[in-house]
Amino acid sequence: MYEIMTADEAIRMIRDGDCICVNSFVGIENPVEIHEAIYRRYKETGAPRHLTIVSSAGFGVWDANRNAESYIRDGAVDRIICGHFGAMLSTKKLVLDDRFEAYNLPLGCISHAIRAQASGLPGALSKVGLDVFVDPRLEGPGINRLSTDDSFVKNVVVDGEDFLYYKLPKITIALIKGTAADRKGNISFDDMYMSGDALSICQATKANNGKVIVQVDRLVNTPSRPRNAIIPGCLVDAIVVTDPEDRDESFSALTGSFEIPYDEWSVWNDRIDSVASAERHACVAANIIGRRAAKELKIDDIVNIGIGLPETVVRFARKNGMLDHITLTVESGGIGGLPASGKVFGAMIGAASVYDMANQFDLYDNGGLDVCFMGALEVDRWGNVNSHRGPGAFSGIGGFANITARTPFVIFCMTFNTKGLEVSQKKGIVTIEADGTVPKFVEKVRSISFSAKRALENRQRVLYVTERCVFQLTPTGLRVIEIYPGVDLERDILSHLPFEVEVAEDA
Repeated sequence: MYEIMTADEAIRMIRDGDCICVNSFVGIENPVEIHEAIYRRYKETGAPRHLTIVSSAGFGVWDANRNAESYIRDGAVDRIICGHFGAMLSTKKLVLDDRFEAYNLPLGCISHAIRAQASGLPGALSKVGLDVFVDPRLEGPGINRLSTDDSFVKNVVVDGEDFLYYKLPKITIALIKGTAADRKGNISFDDMYMSGDALSICQATKANNGKVIVQVDRLVNTPSRPRNAIIPGCLVDAIVVTDPEDRDESFSALTGSFEIPYDEWSVWNDRIDSVASAERHACVAANIIGRRAAKELKIDDIVNIGIGLPETVVRFARKNGMLDHITLTVESGGIGGLPASGKVFGAMIGAASVYDMANQFDLYDNGGLDVCFMGALEVDRWGNVNSHRGPGAFSGIGGFANITARTPFVIFCMTFNTKGLEVSQKKGIVTIEADGTVPKFVEKVRSISFSAKRALENRQRVLYVTERCVFQLTPTGLRVIEIYPGVDLERDILSHLPFEVEVAEDA
């Protein structure tokens, strides 16, 4: 039977050595008050300590001194297993300083491993991750020198086929944020951007005789309609009621609290972008790439568009009318709306459906998308892509590996180089005014996020759209298939590549 508690009372359920699973998505839907209560207790008593934290999509709030950042920095955590570290500003730096063990697994594979644990299974099989960095035959999931545990990902053969087997430590504490708890302890997510892995996390925790702690904005007397109660009260141990975070109308639009007509999506997107993202300046190169990539969209396509430069595809899909005829998706579980970006990435404007995250990755892993548009830090001569780790920095693979593993048509949106790149375009003529000092096409990528070998075996079509040309993946490497007007093949393309490429006759 659940109890209503303060955050400080609820976190006394957490013991030294517990494995905490957090239901959040990059920078949204974090149970902040519970995390900060853990820090207060740790600072006062030195407990709990030796914690493991698991999160499919990360648990930061874009603030190095809030949420879990403080107690992680002060030494309460021995190990983190996470899909994405982008919003965890302090933690991701500490990882590279070897302060504690840290493992980066594909977001969807963590989600499925949590669901497997909820059903009493030790782990989940997947083809996602084969021949990319997480594969133990390459690097494995450990991020730093301390991270040598080889139990989280294993190569296995089933019926003659290669798989990766993903296994998590037994979850003993669930930290969840919901909207409301009714008098029976049932938890609804009505004013939330998503429900993520909430139910699976709670089921896994109870299967391991652990404790479920839920932070909500309010208590309600009338029980929620059955379909709206994501977590049944019988799975809940502690309910912490906190003041809801302030949300203006723009952010409220992302919860589905009121209907947004399709013809107003762009207006709401501009409102949300203005308060959720850092200031953005018009980028000619990004516009060239977005416009060209958007031409590959087809009517009735089911689509995923990555954050950053690929987001320009949405703008040009709206301009060319294709946005009316495609279905956009986001990893957190949203389908049929317009994905938000910046600090509220994971939310959706005008979503038609928002379901559990594990179900979304079922769709991605089985090739249910028609096309995806993703970013890239590096591409090598064979077409392998590194999207998750730069020199002295990393954000994590997130859902990238799941999205690109089986999607029939994969389009990478990237500039040819960076740090100083200047491009102009007048009347369709592209001019490279200055090249950047950091190349993106390299002899060998630092770490593999996308395997060209695996893509060829899967017969996926793969394009690399830049601000000056388009490459296609072939069995022998990259081929230039299109050169934009004004771009010189030798001066602007070949002379900047550290390897030879084939050039199509009609390029």
